[in-house]
Amino acid sequence: MKLERSIAEFARARNVIAGGVNSPVRALGSVGLSPIFMKSGAGAMLYDVDGHEYLDYLMSWGALLLGHAHPAVTRAIVNAASRGTSFGTPTESESQLAELIVSMMPSIERIRFVSSGTEATLSAVRLARGYTGRSKIVKFAGCYHGHGDSFLIAAGSGALTAGVPDSPGVTEGVAEDTIVLPFNDLVAVEEAFATNAGSIAALIVEPYPGNMGLILPRPGYLLELRELCTQHGAVLIFDEVMTGFRVARGGAQAREGVRPDLTTLGKVIGGGLPVAAFGGRAEIMAQLAPDGPVYQAGTLSGNPVAMAAGIATLGVVAADHTLYERLEALALRLTAGLKTSFERHGFPSFVNCAGGMFSIFLTRDEVGDLRGAQATDRSLFAKYFGAMLERGVYFAPSPFESNFLCAAHTPAEIDRTVAATDSALAALLATDERPLRAMHLSGGASEP
Repeated sequence: MKLERSIAEFARARNVIAGGVNSPVRALGSVGLSPIFMKSGAGAMLYDVDGHEYLDYLMSWGALLLGHAHPAVTRAIVNAASRGTSFGTPTESESQLAELIVSMMPSIERIRFVSSGTEATLSAVRLARGYTGRSKIVKFAGCYHGHGDSFLIAAGSGALTAGVPDSPGVTEGVAEDTIVLPFNDLVAVEEAFATNAGSIAALIVEPYPGNMGLILPRPGYLLELRELCTQHGAVLIFDEVMTGFRVARGGAQAREGVRPDLTTLGKVIGGGLPVAAFGGRAEIMAQLAPDGPVYQAGTLSGNPVAMAAGIATLGVVAADHTLYERLEALALRLTAGLKTSFERHGFPSFVNCAGGMFSIFLTRDEVGDLRGAQATDRSLFAKYFGAMLERGVYFAPSPFESNFLCAAHTPAEIDRTVAATDSALAALLATDERPLRAMHLSGGASEP
């Protein structure tokens, strides 16, 4: 595959953009490649500047539930932009999108729009601290809640991919107020509340962590977190920036039957534009300025073009009563095929799947936390990722990221992906048989 224009564009970008990319994992460094510059997308397909096409399972990191350039969404964006791109005043569209979200996610009684998931999570934590008068927060190793200081401690997502789980610039004071625990370990949470009695303001969790690959909670785990937060007077925050309207109409909380105090949203609610939100119990949200003392603001919050994209996206979701069933069926078909293919070629794998999200971990053990995710064979993943690119399939470029289906994917494309995996693994074994076979037979994972 020739990528001359992408390589040239990356060199150009490095002259003026820090690192040549505006989000680290886009650099493809963890898979030993240079970034591929995209030109356009349509449905489930991406097209790069060199003229190659890819079946896309990245979907703008989960934001494009309906696929690229969905007609209803693009039409709404064009219509809104023709009336003006930003006013700095309230608009009717803000209330319209808020009403849609509240109607589909019962835990949210009041909401506030922002422009990024990071804004949403850091604002939710500040609100929880202001509401409770406490300082400490509990988070889980490998859960990524954006790049706010409190969250860059045992973070997931790009921090793991880059091999920098803790970022310089985070002060000791911030670190002291952040309690990091292993996901799916209830005893650790119980001990944290006992040790820090009366000082924990909030527990923030991705109900389905998607930033160390997709991890699923053990049965009853999220309900136990709910009960512990209630017992100790802490605010339970579900970070559903990734899972909100992605795994179910009401997010992971609807699938699990657990009602958090606050929820953060992003990705899907913007239909591909930069929109995020945080919301929850009216009593807590009333602490926000101008009604209360907790300050939060943003010039482009509730941007009318972004609101239009969100309204169009959730309008399609509300009208399509079989959307999530179809997405889950496709995801199960794909992951079953991929797992069979890996096993057929002699490589163990573990699959997690929920709604339109999925991850294949190249390890023989169950993956339920960060330690399990880190046991994946990153060297084999890098080879597999590159081989799939050659065959026109674009997965998330890290074993620590989730993959996503969209409404535009078809059963035929799922089967094509499985066939491409068969071809890719056969080619890898043919060209690199001895080290790959040695790794498999020894039961170990090769180094990244």
